[in-house]
Amino acid sequence: MRSLARWGLSAIGMIAAVLIGSAPAEAAKRVALVVGNNDYRNVPKLQKAVNDARTMGDALRTLGFQVMVAENQNRTAFSQSLLAFDQAIEPGDTAFFFYAGHGFEISGQNFLLPTDVPAATEGQEELVRDASVLADRIVERLQNRGARTAILVFDACRNNPFERRGVRALSGRGGLAPMTTLPEGVFSVFSAGPRQTALDRLSDTDADPNSVFTRVFAKQLLDPGENLVQVAQRTRRAVSEMADTVGHRQVPVYFDQMVDDVFLNGAAKPAAAAAAPVASAAPPQKVAALPPVAPLKPPTSESLNAPIASFSRHNGGWTVVFSIADPTLGISWRLGDSGEFRETGFMDTLDPRTRKRMPNPSIQLPADAQASTIEVRYVDALGETQGPFPIRFEPEAALLRDQRKILDMTATSWLSFRDYNGLLVYYTHLMSYRCAIREVRIGIDSAVPDKVLKLPACDLRDPVAIPSSATPYLKLSPGVKSVSVELTYRDGSVSEIKTFRR
Repeated sequence: MRSLARWGLSAIGMIAAVLIGSAPAEAAKRVALVVGNNDYRNVPKLQKAVNDARTMGDALRTLGFQVMVAENQNRTAFSQSLLAFDQAIEPGDTAFFFYAGHGFEISGQNFLLPTDVPAATEGQEELVRDASVLADRIVERLQNRGARTAILVFDACRNNPFERRGVRALSGRGGLAPMTTLPEGVFSVFSAGPRQTALDRLSDTDADPNSVFTRVFAKQLLDPGENLVQVAQRTRRAVSEMADTVGHRQVPVYFDQMVDDVFLNGAAKPAAAAAAPVASAAPPQKVAALPPVAPLKPPTSESLNAPIASFSRHNGGWTVVFSIADPTLGISWRLGDSGEFRETGFMDTLDPRTRKRMPNPSIQLPADAQASTIEVRYVDALGETQGPFPIRFEPEAALLRDQRKILDMTATSWLSFRDYNGLLVYYTHLMSYRCAIREVRIGIDSAVPDKVLKLPACDLRDPVAIPSSATPYLKLSPGVKSVSVELTYRDGSVSEIKTFRR
């Protein structure tokens, strides 16, 4: 019962029926589809993808998932497996999709390659699109089924499978594109960063049946009391260190759009959970994928338009901007769940929706503000008070998000050239927003960044300031024409490679 490829459509329908009927309709359950493709007909075969799927299937069963394992899927079988997966998912469920096999990026979109994908050549991108499974579409399907938590893991970051001697290959350098615009409730993990390739083995004598990523990830997934972010971070560290031992760069990345922490094997470890009240005496394996979290203070109305906030760090402290969907006549706030609410005041602008002065949507916090909860309430257009609504303020996380956003928006300013007693390349901009950066790599007259650029340590007290002892430039030889740069952010994601020319 390993391979869905050998089963008929009616059998797959029976699987879905069994899975759907295995728990009461109102009880959320855990459902997984793991796919491993080795036996490709027209592109290079793989050795460990099927083993990876089986290993992940065993790990997920241990965690209480109802698992379908699909091996060596051609396009039709792949579609049938996904259909059975769809039919097994009900609103509120936790859905886990794992894929090991060839993957390919076309114009920023990731395609999972069935075993019968044709041997496409230059200019035949549409042939691959039509014959493959779009990764984004799997996300949409899980969302459409109402899955509360959708986890997608791709061990598919391999070399360009369409390269063949003597033939102009389909354009691509291996690796997959980052999935940075996931909807809420989705968590994805890639076995390697953008444009990186994932190792099947560390050497020719490496007898482990699994790829380097899967052997680590499956083990980390079973570690009790770890949330998904911790699992991904520990996997990233271990895989990166293992790849470094053979001179290879492989840094797994994850993209997190979860609202709450997700624990698949028990609740948080005691050190992290000590402050939380005990909700029940249920054994660890009964903990829900997304444990309910009681609001710090329940809203005083039934409005669904709860405010959201953006945080921006500057020399004087923090600016917090509230975004409220409803027309408002006034906004007030306080830190914590006690004390008086303070009005934000008004702007010298009329709100066309209310024909009254527009409330100021922003507040200021000091630079040394500690982690806390900001409670916000507002007066709607009918004069009724809505809220208070709790908004969590985590200074370090807010700083990283803010600086990452700035770096993404100002990528053309990462480097600049200057002729001054020789050729210099300045990276002052990167130094100013270094708190969001884990590593900078550059390539001199090369499109491949292969040198590490050292940045000063992040100072959370004054994050934008550049230490007087730091040198914000490199001296280059006069003949240098270009410098490429790639950033690895604190969350493990990797930027596109930017090339700066004189």
